[in-house]
Amino acid sequence: MNEVFELADIGVNLGHRSFQPDRPEVIERAFAAGVETMVITGASLAGSRQAQQLAAHYPGRLFSTAGVHPHESRNCTAETIAELRRLAALDNVMAIGECGLDFNRDFSPRPQQEKWFEAQVALAEELGMPLFLHERDAQQRFCEILRAVRKGVPAVLHCFTGTGEGLRQCLDMGLHIGITGWICDERRGAHLRELVREIPLERLMLETDAPFLLPRTMPRKPKNGRNEPAFLPYVLSTVAECLGRPAREIAEATSRTAREFFRLDAPLNKKTGL
Repeated sequence: MNEVFELADIGVNLGHRSFQPDRPEVIERAFAAGVETMVITGASLAGSRQAQQLAAHYPGRLFSTAGVHPHESRNCTAETIAELRRLAALDNVMAIGECGLDFNRDFSPRPQQEKWFEAQVALAEELGMPLFLHERDAQQRFCEILRAVRKGVPAVLHCFTGTGEGLRQCLDMGLHIGITGWICDERRGAHLRELVREIPLERLMLETDAPFLLPRTMPRKPKNGRNEPAFLPYVLSTVAECLGRPAREIAEATSRTAREFFRLDAPLNKKTGL
């Protein structure tokens, strides 16, 4: 992979403890690999604060989201939502989430997941901010809640790994789709290689979900097994191959879509649109 393309990684967990020893070097390696734009995922209140603080050190290149992952929803309160509202007012916080439903592991009771997912969708609507979404084994309730609460804000289903039916439901609701290194896994991700062709290019975005989901297409994998945003070009390469289109075209399209979706080129007073 000699040619470097400018890319946007819409989902990277830079606050994860595995990045503690060498986080600045990880970020610089990403820049050197062409990953000029990164959106740091906030998955809890503390994690969202950390994501915002990290992004603030790289203005115009790193951004963040603010939200509570369904795994963490058991700890959510009305004050949590109030804190997310305050955090979302900061200029480098570009979306509400990661929020949604996860009925696969049920780390939080399902009624709690649903309640605080609804609250975060409502918060995004109140603020006019995009949604960064998670769904696993909860497609029906996930769609029901979105249809009931979401009115017009853009939304991306991050790290899509679902079925064709689930993809079509999300596309019918106008959602964008985030594709990770899952598509590089010839075992678990084979179905994605077909499904990615159904995603309109203007609604497709790329992400690593680092430090998770190390692309299996890498010829030399790091000994620690940790994924990094610098490895996003491997996701790009596989997606381009699946679509039968040049990598440069996919890089340009997905990066442009990410910048438009997260309003990364908007003026500082983006929340008011003035």
